[in-house]
Amino acid sequence: MSTSMENQKEYNFMGHRKLAMSVSLFFIVASIVGLFVKGLNFGIDFTGGTIVELSYDKPAEVDTIRTSLQDSGFERAVVQNFGSAEDVLIRIAPREGVNSAQISNQVMEALRENHSENFELRRVEFVGPQVGDELTEDGALAVIYALIGVLIYVALRFEFRFSIGSVAALVHDVVITLGVFAWTQAQFDLTVLAAILAVIGYSLNDTIVVFDRVRENFRTVRDGTPEEVTNLAVNQMLARTLMTSLTTLLVLIALFVLGGEIIHNFALALIVGVVVGTYSSTFVASSIALALGVSKEDLMQPVKEGADATAQEEELNRIFLEQEAAREAKEAAKKNKH
Repeated sequence: MSTSMENQKEYNFMGHRKLAMSVSLFFIVASIVGLFVKGLNFGIDFTGGTIVELSYDKPAEVDTIRTSLQDSGFERAVVQNFGSAEDVLIRIAPREGVNSAQISNQVMEALRENHSENFELRRVEFVGPQVGDELTEDGALAVIYALIGVLIYVALRFEFRFSIGSVAALVHDVVITLGVFAWTQAQFDLTVLAAILAVIGYSLNDTIVVFDRVRENFRTVRDGTPEEVTNLAVNQMLARTLMTSLTTLLVLIALFVLGGEIIHNFALALIVGVVVGTYSSTFVASSIALALGVSKEDLMQPVKEGADATAQEEELNRIFLEQEAAREAKEAAKKNKH
């Protein structure tokens, strides 16, 4: 490797990749077991149910309404403002043998007994389970299409083995995030599905940044095995990866603690996804690309069609000398400023 890179302190991430892959395998198996044994606690967006809209004569206290409904047996009720501070939308999960009219009467009785009588019923609407089935199917297709798009994009921009690594890392992130929701039985609704798609985008961005540096190092670092070159790239991007993740987590933790019931699970999904995505972009994606045998020759642009190994090596030397000249010029410019 070049002298400047030899002086850089490195953590041997790739040297521990087998241990990291074992940890990932454990969490993936645990998540799949959780999905089969406990399943996801789907919200009314997916299961269907009754929607009740109320109008208050003054700004409604959403938390108090939610507590009143939970005390009356509507544990999974979703309560939120709708249009204005006086209007409230309540979503109730379906109950066996009880129609939507009876549910709306029970809701109003519960609120009058425990909360207030200063409201009027605007509408009662039943959402059938068929809508939930369509949402489940559309949501699953959205995730699959996103992964296929990532596979094609990374294969065109980098190399096919990198695309396999990036997609495997994204599947790793999604499965573990779903596993957390299965084991905790936190409600899985449309906001959580949106968070899962956001996790795919976040994790992919981190992975692409690392892959970009891996490709650059393969072209400019003269010595070193693929493992050493990849480890160097991960170390070079480590500060950027950690700073991005920590600042994102600070915002998400604030949303989780202070954001209220409506976005609680949305923030939870993103917190889990960002933590797991940071881990996978460091350990999983590059480790899989290495396991598939990616090397310096795979990322070199051929000098010309049918170029032999000698021509490839000469091209590598030319690029290396250009990089070194650019680096030395940059350092000289910095010294002149001082």
